Amino acid sequence: MRRSSRRTFLHGQPFERTWRAKDSSSRSQRLPPEDKEKDTLMKAILMERPGPPEVLRYVDVPMPKPAPGQVLVRSHSIGVGMPEVLVRRGEYSWMPPLPAIPGIEMSGVVEKLGEGVTSLKVGQAVFVSARELNVRGGCYAEYIAADAEALYPLPDGVDLEAAAALSNYQVAWHLLNSATNGMRYRSLLATAAAGGVGSALVQLGKLAGKRVIGIVDTDERAAFALSLGADGAVNYRSQNVTECVLGMTAGRGVDMILDSIGGRGFADQFERLAPFGLLVSYGFLDGPPGGDVLGAMNKRQSDCLGMRIFSMHAFDQDRPKRREATEDILRLFAAGTIRPPIWARLPLGEAGKAQALLEEGRVLGKVILKP
Repeated sequence: MRRSSRRTFLHGQPFERTWRAKDSSSRSQRLPPEDKEKDTLMKAILMERPGPPEVLRYVDVPMPKPAPGQVLVRSHSIGVGMPEVLVRRGEYSWMPPLPAIPGIEMSGVVEKLGEGVTSLKVGQAVFVSARELNVRGGCYAEYIAADAEALYPLPDGVDLEAAAALSNYQVAWHLLNSATNGMRYRSLLATAAAGGVGSALVQLGKLAGKRVIGIVDTDERAAFALSLGADGAVNYRSQNVTECVLGMTAGRGVDMILDSIGGRGFADQFERLAPFGLLVSYGFLDGPPGGDVLGAMNKRQSDCLGMRIFSMHAFDQDRPKRREATEDILRLFAAGTIRPPIWARLPLGEAGKAQALLEEGRVLGKVILKP
């Protein structure tokens, strides 16, 4: 394996890569003397190039040290989501510098305080969101060092496994409250309603008093969406989505559609909107939105339909809005009002397998990694 002195961001901070990553299965790699002691290393997933799940290597890397104003967090559970799948494929528009440790969310416990930190204490449970860090990643690891002010304290006694699934609720919150830009709506249609963000949309939508219909691809997923509180669920593989949605809404359609799929069938969504309805695209699981989008809108010109493409990166420079959303989610979580569904728990070393499960569309809710 080649030595390198390239600048990288393995722990959300730049450092000189003068060490050699050590595969957990290897016995022949050598580390510099300063890294030989056990307490200076940790396990992490390292990605050096884009590619299939196999590019996610389970290795020993230097344990980060908290700088002044930072804390060291010991991971309890790590969420797995589509953003890091897109990073692994090299398809994410905001790729981190490589090599990097991927992962955007983690629950854990404060292990050590950096100089000057008074807002947190050792042993305190926290939620780590990489949306608050300088580099969008770093959570596929046993430890992470982060600015104390970037972390979210968790109440005593909360489920730390479920806390590692809260990034989906950040997206769902903004889709329901920010992407609308003040629009008043009573009903919504969510694609992939049994997935991570989809299941969060069902729960938060119902808490907001909205009528929620989910689109899924199996009867099992339909039952799962209904169990979360959805008012209706449509299996697009066996049912006519437009007919079902119109039938569930007395022919009116829904006020808003939240689409994470895109692809060739995207333009068909306009048939399911009520007058003055809004179609929000926030993901391209089947590729960029296709079909005759303008033609579909113009076909219903008198209904004044709208469309928006939404990204969480709209809030990269808006810390108060990010924290408003997450703190609201944490209040609901602490009260037990929202319950992130955990579908599978895998060892950190099986991060590639976890991502493959997401890509195969098998997950109901969330997959988490255990360090």
